[in-house]
Amino acid sequence: MSAYIIPIIFISLFCYARSKKVNTYDTFVRGAKKAIPLAVDIFPFVAAIMIAVALLRASGLTAIIADACSPVFNFLGIPTELVELVLLRPFTGSGSFALLDSVLTQYGADSYIARCACVILGCSETIFYVTTVYFSQTKVKKLLYAIPIALICAVFGSVLACLLCKIM
Repeated sequence: MSAYIIPIIFISLFCYARSKKVNTYDTFVRGAKKAIPLAVDIFPFVAAIMIAVALLRASGLTAIIADACSPVFNFLGIPTELVELVLLRPFTGSGSFALLDSVLTQYGADSYIARCACVILGCSETIFYVTTVYFSQTKVKKLLYAIPIALICAVFGSVLACLLCKIM
């Protein structure tokens, strides 16, 4: 059934647009034209985040910070092996998946640590990427509460993920 959901959505939207006498092709082309300037506008923000994350990982600073934070994360129930993943996930998706790959290779797919890593990746988001893209296109410029609350929620989600993996 799930394989048919996306085609059903597309057909439904096409039929709805047809019933409202909307020229779907022209509308699609207009939307695509608007996407190009949007991509050009957000590219510097995305590039800055990616470069900063690459520099942090290459310098080894993320490993040092992970070692320093591991007692706190261990107290919260997050295994030491996943501290760097929890710290890096708000910044980068591809770096997080690279860490997941190393966890799966090192500990095996059925281990507690691998299950925790998978659930953490599944229940969290690249917060700084999303806020960069979203807030670069809106008039909201004050991020005083948005980012700290999102980071607290990400840590809470990671703690809950590890707890659920432990009891299941």
